[in-house]
Amino acid sequence: MEPAVRDEKKLRRTAWILVCFALLGGVFIFAAYERYASNANKELRPSYVGELRYNLPILRQDGVRIGLEELQGKVWVLNSISVTQPDTCALAVRVMQEMAKKYESREDVVFISTIIDPGPPEQAAEVLKQEAQRQGAKLSQWWFVTTEPAVLHKYLKDKCKLGMLPHLEEGRWKYDTSLILVDRNLKLRKAVVPQQRGGPPFVTGFDFSQAAHWDEKGIKTGTERNNVAELQFLLESTVEILLNETIRPTKP
Repeated sequence: MEPAVRDEKKLRRTAWILVCFALLGGVFIFAAYERYASNANKELRPSYVGELRYNLPILRQDGVRIGLEELQGKVWVLNSISVTQPDTCALAVRVMQEMAKKYESREDVVFISTIIDPGPPEQAAEVLKQEAQRQGAKLSQWWFVTTEPAVLHKYLKDKCKLGMLPHLEEGRWKYDTSLILVDRNLKLRKAVVPQQRGGPPFVTGFDFSQAAHWDEKGIKTGTERNNVAELQFLLESTVEILLNETIRPTKP
């Protein structure tokens, strides 16, 4: 048998073809990874649940009348308070206090406490001032605000997407004490939690009363934190994500 004659041109062509396939495979793998990372980042971005485009005029604890739309460009956390029933919102207030302390050096993080039962209009400013002092709230970081109750209650239910319209039932206020998170562009946001076993991510609001109920029932979180602590951790993590988002230009 005669040895095969080496065709150097064919060998070089084959080598170049193999190199091209290897390069193309690397490009496709890198592109696939980029798509996966991009999709993963989108899944982790806080979920949109609404937009606060109605500029609610409110009275603040310093007696200034201002619109909430003035807060565009900042990340803010809002809660509802009953001054006649402080026990009903004590947990949410505690979370607000802890977060206010955590972000006290950030001018772009603001806390808003809306008073659902301010009493007679002529006393509203004093009620706001006293409640702000009681909770250790200082301007310009933490606003205590109110307006005509019917207007405020409708705003909380319809615009802030809270679970119920504040109302009296057998002499006691029934209202949603969940914390509301608003981004720099006045959009309402919820937290997104990826599922360890796959499937669509879990979207959640910040209902600390519900979290406390789960703790009472002994429901575990799968972390070293209980449900209340886990929800606060999730809220703070979501705030950090929003602080890195850009401000959308307003239309002229």
